[in-house]
Amino acid sequence: MLSPEQATDIAARLVERAVKAGATAADAMLVAGSSTSVSVRLGELEDVSRSDDREIGLRVFAGQRSASVASANFSDDSLDELVARAVAMAAEAPEDPFAGLAAAELLLTGAAPDLEAYDASDPDPAALRARALAAEVAARAMPGVTNSNGGSAGSSASTVALATSGGFAGAYRASGFSCSASVVAGEGSAMQRDYASHVARFLEDLEAAEEIGRRAGERAAARVGPVKPAPGRYPVLFDPRVAASLLGHFSAATSGSAVARKTSFLLERLGERVFAPGVTIRDDPHRPRGLRSRPFDGEGLPTRALDLVADGVLTSWVADSAAARQLGIAPTGHASRGVSGAPGAAPSNLSLLPGTRSREELLAAFPRAILVTELIGQGVNGVTGDYSRGAAGFLIEGGEIVGPVAEITVASNLKDMFATLEPGSDLEYRRGVDAPTLLIPEMTVAAG
Repeated sequence: MLSPEQATDIAARLVERAVKAGATAADAMLVAGSSTSVSVRLGELEDVSRSDDREIGLRVFAGQRSASVASANFSDDSLDELVARAVAMAAEAPEDPFAGLAAAELLLTGAAPDLEAYDASDPDPAALRARALAAEVAARAMPGVTNSNGGSAGSSASTVALATSGGFAGAYRASGFSCSASVVAGEGSAMQRDYASHVARFLEDLEAAEEIGRRAGERAAARVGPVKPAPGRYPVLFDPRVAASLLGHFSAATSGSAVARKTSFLLERLGERVFAPGVTIRDDPHRPRGLRSRPFDGEGLPTRALDLVADGVLTSWVADSAAARQLGIAPTGHASRGVSGAPGAAPSNLSLLPGTRSREELLAAFPRAILVTELIGQGVNGVTGDYSRGAAGFLIEGGEIVGPVAEITVASNLKDMFATLEPGSDLEYRRGVDAPTLLIPEMTVAAG
């Protein structure tokens, strides 16, 4: 795998070639990585895979016209051809008044922050197989489990480099280690499946395979024998596994491009109370060992922690340079991109901070409630905020789980859900986008 220094040098030299070939501006992104994964099923090895990939993307400008190309061939002849093709394409592209690199004075200067994103550990396939087997064995040992979809374990490492003709060149490394298990409980038409998984930047932070497997087995067994509750209005609690999906809808609605297109249900709500008092949504790209931590964004701007919602008030959009120009604001350091194409905007480690009441207190807050642990389908309108999703989970009475529910639909409007939701105190940083248990005091529940 390329070192950060090697990757930065290749990207910077490609930008230099583009400018010499006539581009008025250019940037290049390089991603190089390797990954190994092992999967097992019913105690037998099912698959072993290993990949080593690298790709570089070049974006060039001819005034307000731009074009992007990418290649996995790093030879001089191939890169020369890449530059020539990109410059020719840009000359024929339509003009975009908002296109362009980030302003040079906004770019990251000096040393990038150390995010503890890279662990050089490289477990061999035998070690990964042992971890996958341990997870599956633990899952299959749980009472009620009757079959297995398998266990898996993997590791990966990558180098990301970015260079721009505006004066930025930088790179960072990241690693990942994973383990999962998925099993089936029950027999015949009563069968139910569930899973558990964990991903960590450092191998030492990865949850024990046996714990992952045990949780998968318990979850599957608990879902056997579901019923459909009577339709009506219920308090609905979103388990942390699915609560983070509400942050996904929030993220889409606060994207600068969606706001500029007027396709966001939060349009014109900047500076207003969108959530209940006390609710904070934080984006923290500098969290050590965070799954989505990054020292700079996809345009070379510095990243920083930002409360997108503070005490319930929406404080900021999330915008790359192009969207920021459309909105008449400064870019927010959230540009996100692949090796080809123009940047978009996305948060990094996004979390809804915990509230004061425990999960148990939220479960007991109403005589009867629904706890959602799985969401199915889409059914969300990003323009109006209308929300309708298939769901499964558990019926709660008197603060206790009395049985599983399945094939139901939960519906409301995200504006109402955001305004009334209450976070529990059980936040854990596990996924890169994280939320604690969330209580929505009232939603419509119907048969799916």
